[in-house]
Amino acid sequence: MSPDTTRAAAPSAMAPFGHRAFTLLWVATVVSNIGTWMNDVGAGWLMTELSPSPLMVAAVQSATTLPVFLFALVAGALADIVDRRRLLLTVNLAMALAATLLAILVQFGLMTPSLLLLFTFLFGTGAAFMAPAWQAVVPALVPRSELSSAIALNSMGINVSRAIGPALAGVLIVAAGLAAPFAVNAASFVAILAALLWWRPHAEEKTGLPPERVFGAVRLGLSFAAASRPLRATVTRAAAFFIFASAFWAMLPLIARDVLAGGPTLYGLLMGAVGAGAVLGALALPVLKARWGADGTVAAGTIGTALVLVLLAVVPVQGVALAAAAVAGVSWIAVLSSLNVSAQTALPDWVRARGLSIYLTVFFGAMAMGSLLWGQVAASFGISGALLVAAAGALAMLPLVTRFRLSEGAAINHVPSMHWPAPILFDGADAAKGPVIIRVEYRVGAPERAAFAQLMTELSSSRRRGGGYRWTLMQDAADPNRFVEEWLEGSWLDHQRHHARVSEADRALQQKIAELLGLDASPPAEHFLTPRLSP
Repeated sequence: MSPDTTRAAAPSAMAPFGHRAFTLLWVATVVSNIGTWMNDVGAGWLMTELSPSPLMVAAVQSATTLPVFLFALVAGALADIVDRRRLLLTVNLAMALAATLLAILVQFGLMTPSLLLLFTFLFGTGAAFMAPAWQAVVPALVPRSELSSAIALNSMGINVSRAIGPALAGVLIVAAGLAAPFAVNAASFVAILAALLWWRPHAEEKTGLPPERVFGAVRLGLSFAAASRPLRATVTRAAAFFIFASAFWAMLPLIARDVLAGGPTLYGLLMGAVGAGAVLGALALPVLKARWGADGTVAAGTIGTALVLVLLAVVPVQGVALAAAAVAGVSWIAVLSSLNVSAQTALPDWVRARGLSIYLTVFFGAMAMGSLLWGQVAASFGISGALLVAAAGALAMLPLVTRFRLSEGAAINHVPSMHWPAPILFDGADAAKGPVIIRVEYRVGAPERAAFAQLMTELSSSRRRGGGYRWTLMQDAADPNRFVEEWLEGSWLDHQRHHARVSEADRALQQKIAELLGLDASPPAEHFLTPRLSP
């Protein structure tokens, strides 16, 4: 099927493979992720030999995920304001060098528990700086109509690598020693570095404005997230799931070793079963989402995960554990893909990496804190006790979060409208100094006030998503029909960026307000600068 055909009709699950850049980067990422999963299996199993306590083994998972929680916001801001391809090349090269050093240390028996946690933390830091950029480039590789399919394929690719990497790591550990999976991981970075060197993304349209500063960009990303109902709903659902699902990943090495009395081969097979289940789940996902929707699919995945935790706790049989691991993979991909699509569709391009970094911060923060929590619970009450408590918590959380609906952002048109007229500055105005006040006046009769108040509540969120703060709506004490809307922005430059980012959805909302008030267009805005009164 040609790319033109896939765009003309409803896109199939495989439509993104009609685009060469997507296909090449997907394949390279799968190869690299195979190495990553081999490294994770090797690190988890190596820790069981260096320090086999539940808390130390769970700490490996925390050291992997904690850096994303710590650094993802800064990484997302960087990915929105610098060249994403260059950022990805730099980080992947640094990780390749670290992976090579790790393999050498393991080969020569120089590894210690503390050193292993340090390297794991470094790899997690690399992942933290890559993840927002990787996810943010996906919309540039495929048409918008194929975005959901591309996200699902990326999730499937991760789990294809999960199906291959862990099983291969288990075999290599037995056949060639613990250094082997670390060495293969170092070599796997060649694929992704070569693909990134080949890829030449389309040049983005320039606004003529200087790039944002990192911490200002972080602040604006947080402001957008706080004012975006679809993104807030997504991160809430993510936290509710991952804090309990983390018990599966944190305890799996100990389940293989202590509960099932197995070795690295069994651990690799369990991880491979998870990956195989995830691949099957990705193929079935379009049918599941068409039948249940995003919310129903996440609920089903949560119930499936709870069932897996119970089975692993009460039925310590290797065959049952392998089947349960496959169910865990199906459940994981159902939840992860649904949440990822929900986050992507909630975000316009200009804040995409920052918004995704906030989602990833919640995701990995929940995984890191959950891993430490379940490691401590297992140390006190046993592995089975920790799994049962986590299963009960996941099920108890479901009815509490159903009001947070997923994928509401899919109906929002984020395309910049460019409909705001350029503001006028007097000659000699010092636009670089201090915050800016923007004021809009409305004439509202008594019959329209209830509808006006509701629309203005929505408009306040729109202003905040664009970088506004201290938004107020005031009524004139002497004239009840006169209302004044006012908000601040950090600088005149920030307000110019807001002009470039206001969306078609914002335009539609402002048009509703104008029509309610019998106007042809929104009332004009006034702008007030911070004055420089001294000579």
